[in-house]
Amino acid sequence: MSDANISLVQDLYAAFARGDVSTILSACAPDVDWRLVGRKDDYPTFGAWQGPGEVEKFFQLVSDLEDFQDFSPREFHGSGDKVFVLGFYSLTIKKTGRSIASEWCHVFTIRAGKVAAFREFTDTAQAAAAYRG
Repeated sequence: MSDANISLVQDLYAAFARGDVSTILSACAPDVDWRLVGRKDDYPTFGAWQGPGEVEKFFQLVSDLEDFQDFSPREFHGSGDKVFVLGFYSLTIKKTGRSIASEWCHVFTIRAGKVAAFREFTDTAQAAAAYRG
């Protein structure tokens, strides 16, 4: 199952690169648990997003807040129902003009061909500082 799960996740990154959020949302389970480690008080996209409607709000915030120069998933690893993705991004916070560059790890949990859970681990201190200006 790991190969099919990896293919699904790779398709989701391709959709993100095209700006096709609807494809990502359609791949989410109705009860998807989407989380970015960190506090919403520090950065608006951090914290928990429950269900496709909130995930859509998350992606709208990403669009409103961030201008990506690079977003590169680099390694995909599957184990059971999990897909681990190691990558890198660099972006500018639109509000402050400050830049962020960080490696990241995304962990997807796939259930019945849908994303049941997502976790992002990144440099939260750098993001919070850039957002505060």
